[in-house]
Amino acid sequence: MSAPVSTVSDAIQAALATVNDPEIRRPITELGMVRSAVVGDDGVVRVELLLTVAGCPLKDKLRTDITAAVAAVAGVTGVEIEFGVMSPEQRQELQSKLRGGGATQEPVIPFAQPGSRTRVYAVASGKGGVGKSSVTVNLAAALAARGLAVGVVDADIYGHSVPRMLGAEGSPTRVEDMIMPPQAHGVKVISIGMFTPGNAAVVWRGPMLHRALQQFLADVYWGDLDVLLLDLPPGTGDIAISVAQLLPNAEILVVTTPQAAAAEVAERAGAIALQTHQRVVGVIENMSWMELPDGSRVEVFGAGGGEAVSESLSRTIGAQVPLLGQIPLDTRVREGGDAGIPIVLAEPDAPAAKALNQVADRLAVRRESLVGKPLGLKPAGR
Repeated sequence: MSAPVSTVSDAIQAALATVNDPEIRRPITELGMVRSAVVGDDGVVRVELLLTVAGCPLKDKLRTDITAAVAAVAGVTGVEIEFGVMSPEQRQELQSKLRGGGATQEPVIPFAQPGSRTRVYAVASGKGGVGKSSVTVNLAAALAARGLAVGVVDADIYGHSVPRMLGAEGSPTRVEDMIMPPQAHGVKVISIGMFTPGNAAVVWRGPMLHRALQQFLADVYWGDLDVLLLDLPPGTGDIAISVAQLLPNAEILVVTTPQAAAAEVAERAGAIALQTHQRVVGVIENMSWMELPDGSRVEVFGAGGGEAVSESLSRTIGAQVPLLGQIPLDTRVREGGDAGIPIVLAEPDAPAAKALNQVADRLAVRRESLVGKPLGLKPAGR
């Protein structure tokens, strides 16, 4: 005897509720994407699904996930999926639901709100060529591998490189005026390179850079992130100032090499925290040495730069700025960046990967919100 249709229909709805939209990472039933799901007398389930936009790049992923979930329901003999597209009104409703307010609500930067539990790290360097982007993408991949929800903003507008190094090949999807960021290795990422044709140069002045960063933070749907990493351009220019204005709670990670000249410039990048009132969470020394096959080390770029920056910033700021780690020089870091597979994932036992993972362990702490928590303060007596 076959199960009652109502029971099968309920089971189908429950199965559909287990399927998440690959971009938004929430159930398709909750997002209003399932227009109908009808089971026929022959046991074939016909699902009509509404995509957020026509030509959705993850359409095949949705088809696979829905088919697998529904086909597992007892009594189902087949699954047929018909794709449609949301109307502008339906997209407005979805946008409103995701933002938690009215559809016309002005976008806000969620990470700058008092109740935000997202730890924001701005990865800075005094000069280019110290491997700041390599450090950023490897830390992001390592944190995501620990089960944290991680996002990366490629804030180096002129020298954007994060998408390639992280292997993020997709393009952002728009839902009205919201942007869904592509993902790679469990990391959400956004970059100006995703909006420019080919390898075109970006020629903008300060106000345009500020507006681009503001859109990356407010218009992109990040969801609930544990950690947000910003790959800053080298130096203390417009973007560093914009980050301080838009994300005053961001903590600065300073990347340097052991070379004295690089260390001196890195100190300036960290010392900007005195003016912006941001916390410098620590220093990472990259390309510290090269390990030879016989186990010996060659200090290609000298020694002591990271420790010098740590000590100098601790004195300047008046608070301890630790040296979080020393990353050996390894050609596999470069190879992983070119291939879009960070070394922490491709070669986790490599010395450089181990050092990067140790830094990630120190950063994998979610900020606790103080909203609604009693602080135990009492009025002073007279």
